Amino acid sequence: MTYVVTEYCDNCKYTDCVEVCPVEAFHEDDNMLYINPDECIDCDACVPECPVEAIYADVDVPEKWQHYTDINAEKSMELPVIEERKDPLPTAKTLDELSANN
Repeated sequence: MTYVVTEYCDNCKYTDCVEVCPVEAFHEDDNMLYINPDECIDCDACVPECPVEAIYADVDVPEKWQHYTDINAEKSMELPVIEERKDPLPTAKTLDELSANN
């Protein structure tokens, strides 16, 4: 099992999860974060840290976001590791705002 970053991280990029990851499994591009499934040790530390609930165990990813499992695997191979917390993007929304739009 591994963890997957999904839709709610797009154009958000809260990085609270990065600080608690013991193996530096997170990667970033300009819009969101991704988890390297080969580095993730399934510790679950990142899940409660995400304020928009964008991170799921791969077996629990909602069907509409299943494609993010492959996206995380692909993107994490080509993007740099993020090791420290940064400010979220100016476009970041709250969980309530995201939920209202879906």
